[in-house]
Formats: sequence, C-alpha cells, structure tokens
Amino acid sequence: MTSSTSTQPSARPVSDAQRLLEEGLASVREALTGLRFGSVSITVHEGRVVQIDVTEKRRLVGS
Repeated sequence: MTSSTSTQPSARPVSDAQRLLEEGLASVREALTGLRFGSVSITVHEGRVVQIDVTEKRRLVGS
C-alpha cells in the first residue's frame, strides 16, 4: 500500500492586500456594532484603513 500526499492546498493563499481589506472591513463592522444613531468616518491612506472615527448621537428625554 502506498501513501499519497495531496499537493492541493485546502484554501487559496490570501494576498497581503486582501488580508488588509478584510481586517479593515472587520474594524468597520466592529465600529457599527451597537451604534443606533450617529456616523462612522473612515480614513484611508494608500488603500489601507488607518483610522475609524465613531460619533454617537444620544437623545435626552425631557423630564
């Protein structure tokens, strides 16, 4: 009985650009989580997300 090893990778290798894109998208998703009212500003330098600013608006109920 001969053993054979598979030469096919189980997943495609991910390029650095694709990995950075996925990390940026994950950060944006995290910033949006739980945000009900407000804005998210994304700063991109050379195709990379380098800063995410979240501004949350809260309405105060008059008493």
